[in-house]
Amino acid sequence: MTETKTDGPAVSPLAPASFPELPKIDGVRFAAGAVGIKKANRTDVMLAEIAPGSAIAGVFTRSATRSAAVLDCQAKLAGLSGDEGFAIVVNSGNSNTFTGKRGVSDVALIAEAAGKALGLPASHVFTSSTGVIGEPLPASKITDALPGIAASLDPAATEPAARAIMTTDTFPKGAVTTLDLDGTPVTIMGFAKGSGMIAPDMATMLGYIFTDAAIAPDVLQAMLSGCNRASFNAVTVDSDTSTSDTVLMAATGRAGNTPITAPHPAFQTALLRVMQDLAHQIVRDGEGATKFVEVRVTGADSDADADRVARSIANSPLVKTAVAGEDPNWGRIVMAVGKSGAKADRDLLTIRLGDILVAEQGWVAESYTEDAGAAYMKQQELLIDVDLGLGQGAATVWTCDLTHGYIQINADYRS
Repeated sequence: MTETKTDGPAVSPLAPASFPELPKIDGVRFAAGAVGIKKANRTDVMLAEIAPGSAIAGVFTRSATRSAAVLDCQAKLAGLSGDEGFAIVVNSGNSNTFTGKRGVSDVALIAEAAGKALGLPASHVFTSSTGVIGEPLPASKITDALPGIAASLDPAATEPAARAIMTTDTFPKGAVTTLDLDGTPVTIMGFAKGSGMIAPDMATMLGYIFTDAAIAPDVLQAMLSGCNRASFNAVTVDSDTSTSDTVLMAATGRAGNTPITAPHPAFQTALLRVMQDLAHQIVRDGEGATKFVEVRVTGADSDADADRVARSIANSPLVKTAVAGEDPNWGRIVMAVGKSGAKADRDLLTIRLGDILVAEQGWVAESYTEDAGAAYMKQQELLIDVDLGLGQGAATVWTCDLTHGYIQINADYRS
């Protein structure tokens, strides 16, 4: 079944065929409601209730202008105590950013209302907001609706929850995997939103991940942070870092596995798989995107240099518009390598488009033809492969093209 959407741009041509079947996670319930934050009759609030005994962790934007909700989440995680369980409240349509003392007060009001509805201390309620910056959040619309939303909590209501957090997204994003921990089946699932204002500075979006595994809180935090670097922190749509980026993860411990008290390679691999899936879906829903692009850099002097080069290519408007126009203009890749600030040597550089050798030893490859490059660029999924020929450093970043659609979406964003 193909995803449909009736109140915004057409669904991205890079979207998955359908929202995945996300299984119930024992100890987590979801609900969604339409409170009219930006548009009437649009589902725009998500509530998640997480059972007592769970662990919770998070990663957040490092933006200097981050939202009141982000600052509140960071403070709560740092001072967390007690075993009452948790709640997550998310609204779309308004980011509650750059709203001064009122923004702080609104976060407190929402946390108190959710806590009252669920029998939790406000210190165990985490909030996120996404949407327009600089407009006061109509918090009363959320607080008034929370008792009714809480009454509809359901372990199976993951898709409505995923849809409630969308802004310019054209489809909801979900992912799931299972693994065996010493004979105990464990599930990891999550959903995310993101389409524009996407550039890695920790999370680059909103994401919520849940597992029934038993994991010590500090270990959960370490594994989430580690997987973040190669997933949400390795995608870019437009090089703009949001003020509201948040990823929260909860582990309920209901699977019955022996508690994980140190980083667990198998669990971490499974978690990375879910997080990369969600991160890739964000790129596939990049505003106006028609191409999904993997930028792979090897042979750098260090991993840090490889990352600089990969991001320079992935964020270059000239590279991204060439991709949109299906133009194999590899000179723009050379430009992006040179401007990155990383160590590079023209005569050691090798560039490939997929398996096609384009340039080597400081010049276009003898075997390369423009027809071959142009034919490759017509594909929806592309690989830009750069070997700097200097060392063992490597990095991969995922991005999309830059089309007229991006301009139209963002020019009309507040209307």
